[in-house]
Amino acid sequence: MNWLESGELMSAIGQFLAEDIGRGDITTRACVPHETRGAGRFLAKEDIVLCGLDVAEAVFFHLDPDGSEVESTHSDGDEIASGTVFGTLKGYADVLLVGERTALNLLQRMSGIATLTRRYVKAVEGTNARIVDTRKTTPGIRILEKYAVTVGGGKNHRMGLDDGVLIKDNHIALAGGISEAVRSAKAAVGHLHKIEVEVTNWAQLREAIGAGAEIVMLDNQTPEEAAKLVEMARSMDPKVMIEASGGMDLDRVRSYAEAGVDLISVGRLTHSAKAVDISFKIQIA
Repeated sequence: MNWLESGELMSAIGQFLAEDIGRGDITTRACVPHETRGAGRFLAKEDIVLCGLDVAEAVFFHLDPDGSEVESTHSDGDEIASGTVFGTLKGYADVLLVGERTALNLLQRMSGIATLTRRYVKAVEGTNARIVDTRKTTPGIRILEKYAVTVGGGKNHRMGLDDGVLIKDNHIALAGGISEAVRSAKAAVGHLHKIEVEVTNWAQLREAIGAGAEIVMLDNQTPEEAAKLVEMARSMDPKVMIEASGGMDLDRVRSYAEAGVDLISVGRLTHSAKAVDISFKIQIA
């Protein structure tokens, strides 16, 4: 995968390992001869959407570029049933033991995000709404978490602050109002940047669209309120893109999709996804 070949990512994996290994794995060093070869099996202990097996492999590759080899019949995005062995790793046993926790932490986290995202995507199937993530990610591994969202079938919102214009309540307060914030943004950014504005009522929606916003974010509205604002927005500008955000529980996300919004941003995809249960059992090879 091209994104995995990033030197920045491989450097981060080195930092993750250094945090865990410290001055060395004294338990493994004391108990397992270096020449021992081992084989580890990745086992799903619940139903999951797989994500991050290549990242787990990169952890072991970082420790031993020549001696570790992953075999799997599954790929990122596959739905895997509980009890399924989805990958096998062969190499020096001490390397497998040293890298085990870091590899599992990343694999379980990424698969958890992909699994939760898939549930949201399935919940809005048959509508025109797309599930998107937010910047509510774990510092240092945003690229992995946002990748996991795409594996689950979701889409990425901004990767970072340099990735798009999103005028929120604090910007509006500091700029002197919605119209002034939009005018300033249009004057400052390039022609390829769209302007998105967060709104909470009809007056703000009308002002944002009137000022030239191409995207409006309906913040913390009920599905019924969102439906009314969508109808009003379309009457002003049929091309305006509409995003719903705020408290998007899985059991009611479809009601927002049916209200006619184009995007539904869900912070919990990354900030609240539960790590899935995956084990890695090692035997002498």
